[in-house]
Amino acid sequence: MLPDIEPVSRESTAAVIARQLRDAIMTGALPPGTQLGETDLASRFQVSRGPLREAMQHLVSEGLLRSERHRGLFVIDLEPDDVFDIYLARSAVERAALLCALRGDRERIAVTLEQSVAAMAIAANDDDPTALSTADLAFHEALIDASGSKRLVRMARTLLIETRMCLTLLQSTYQGVEDRVDEHTRIIDALRTGDADAALRLLDAHMDDAIGRLVPGTSLTEGEAPAPA
Repeated sequence: MLPDIEPVSRESTAAVIARQLRDAIMTGALPPGTQLGETDLASRFQVSRGPLREAMQHLVSEGLLRSERHRGLFVIDLEPDDVFDIYLARSAVERAALLCALRGDRERIAVTLEQSVAAMAIAANDDDPTALSTADLAFHEALIDASGSKRLVRMARTLLIETRMCLTLLQSTYQGVEDRVDEHTRIIDALRTGDADAALRLLDAHMDDAIGRLVPGTSLTEGEAPAPA
């Protein structure tokens, strides 16, 4: 048997640092390609290099930082094939989540998702791209949470951080945000009525539209991946 284990009352220093670095990468405060200097970061966090290195290794294992021999650690760059792969994986996870949601309390889930869409509309009216991306991501996070699957939620965690990096690029591809809001609303409507075929078709189209904007000439539904570099 395990010995008596005391409950952990607070996050470790490394976990706090990892969370803050993760948030900075997600929001673009640490843009793709940024080199992370240990001396500077240790000074800013006011910690020793031990917990800082532990935190950064967590992000390496999550795929958010890459290590270059004799150079150090860098925020990942999202190449076209990376973006395609992110949306390919997201599509699989969110399709499974949507099927679970369709078997659950559809009205309750629809109301929750509508809160994110309302926040998107407000952010659009306020011309606040950061808030718009946050609300957009919240919609998809809420959909995955609604699945009730701990494993889908765990699988989606890093995908959604990488998605937030993509959303910054996606902003400039829309003439207006009405279409973006409408795409999410139609998914909710299909979910509310229990129309699984329509809901899945709309989710597929939503993902395919995004990947087509981010990596022109590619398609998830038609199997058109980026050409090899």
